[in-house]
Amino acid sequence: MAVSGISLLPDEGLLKALNSKFPCREVQIRQLAHLLWPSLPSPSTMVIHGLEATGKSAIVSQLLSSFQCHHAIVRSAECITVRHLLERTVSACEAALDVFSLKLDAGKCENLSALMVHLQRMLVDDVQGRPEKFTLVFDGVDRQRDAAATLLPALARLGEIVSPPYSPEPCQEMSEKDLQLIAFVNAQIPNLTVVLILTCPRPRFLHGAGIPHVHFAPYSRPQAISILSATPRKIFEQDDVPQFQSSSGEAGEETQDEDDDEDSAWVWTRFCGAVWDSLAKGAARDIVSFRSACHRLWRPFVAPIEDGTYGTRDFSKLMVARRAVFQGEDALVERVVGPAKPRSAGKAGAAVTKAAPQTPSHELPYYSKYLLCAAYLASYNPARQDPMFFMKSTAANKKKRKGRVAKPSIGANINKRRKINRTLLGAQPFVLERLLAIFHAIVPHAVISDADLLTQITTLSSLRLLTRTSKSTTGSAAAGGGAALSGKGGGADLLEPQSKYRVNVSWEYIRHLAASGPKDAGENGGGEGLGLEIEVYMAGE
Repeated sequence: MAVSGISLLPDEGLLKALNSKFPCREVQIRQLAHLLWPSLPSPSTMVIHGLEATGKSAIVSQLLSSFQCHHAIVRSAECITVRHLLERTVSACEAALDVFSLKLDAGKCENLSALMVHLQRMLVDDVQGRPEKFTLVFDGVDRQRDAAATLLPALARLGEIVSPPYSPEPCQEMSEKDLQLIAFVNAQIPNLTVVLILTCPRPRFLHGAGIPHVHFAPYSRPQAISILSATPRKIFEQDDVPQFQSSSGEAGEETQDEDDDEDSAWVWTRFCGAVWDSLAKGAARDIVSFRSACHRLWRPFVAPIEDGTYGTRDFSKLMVARRAVFQGEDALVERVVGPAKPRSAGKAGAAVTKAAPQTPSHELPYYSKYLLCAAYLASYNPARQDPMFFMKSTAANKKKRKGRVAKPSIGANINKRRKINRTLLGAQPFVLERLLAIFHAIVPHAVISDADLLTQITTLSSLRLLTRTSKSTTGSAAAGGGAALSGKGGGADLLEPQSKYRVNVSWEYIRHLAASGPKDAGENGGGEGLGLEIEVYMAGE
């Protein structure tokens, strides 16, 4: 049933323009157009939900702008607190309705009751020609900081509270049936529509029923490829296009450009399918990440075409030759600083590219490095030699203890014992008290033993850089008989003073970790050096 003089259906030409701008979203655009069309009654609350990068915010904003209806969009990502959100809502509604002359207390909106009063003054007052229909959009409100559980249900009830009569422009051709239809609309439909854009709504989160939901599903493989194929990348840059002499002049150049665009679109479409199957299907399913991965891998992929090794139609050969491009994960990692370029070294005028050797590295906090070095010294040094290496008072007496050895008398039976390097022996367990004592001895400044230091020891144990060999008897007794019967010993505290540990790193790693300079440590993958000569503290060196 149509009301005379009122367009009840959305403009098809406008919908076609929106469908061309936002492909693969025809169903969602048509649903929103029928729900938000100015001449049609709209529900008091709508929920638009879907994963990230599915076009929810962009389509709603473009749709309301195309309809030329009064609306305000409030983004929760720009609001720090709930009060900030409410005050931004009042300011956005004032800017959309141009009601600054009312001199409302826009700077004060402490709660939802104050927001309701502001909306009543702006929307219900018909003296200055307030609009008959207003749309208020809350974008990403489910991620609002410090939001109470009742925020979303309260925002959804705003359309039921602020409800002046719906009165379209009068028309001379209106019949009695048309007036009855308008009266029926006034009895049920408010003029305020609240649109909530969410990512993943919970069941019954609005505490009400009958609320329309519009779902934006993630893009499938054909849809994502078709969206990226609409704007293909070119194979040849502006400076790399091969120049061909043509007798037809400008006509030949235009034909060459058309051929290049056709070849670029042909290769780009198949390339996007290969990126989706290899990387994006599991790690970059949204359209933004998929586009970013394709743009990063495009230049390395078409490098053989630019060099003339392969033609534009040799896609199968190109896939085999450049399969290493799709095997790495560099395109999926966001970087502020790009990866290191391979070093080039020339020999007899010919440039030869050599890849820099990659050494595995573990960047640890400052005190964690000292703790790991102390654990290595505790595992490979005998406990009886700790006073000789780590006591301050014995530093001056080291030379005396290393004095001349008395020569044995002739004919004496000497038990010769072969000394073995301590680094070749297995790591021995040590107690936590000894680890902390050695740590305080090798650190060049005073350190307070606080909870932060003990937390770093626990972290090293969870990273398997330190392995726990036995638990404390005190902790076992406190744990009770249940842990003893289970055989797990989970009741003992990891930081008991008598708990025993063993280091789980090699001598080479410790040398790189305690490198004598930042330059050496950086080349060996250990970060900044500690300036610790760990060889001095090793027994048998």
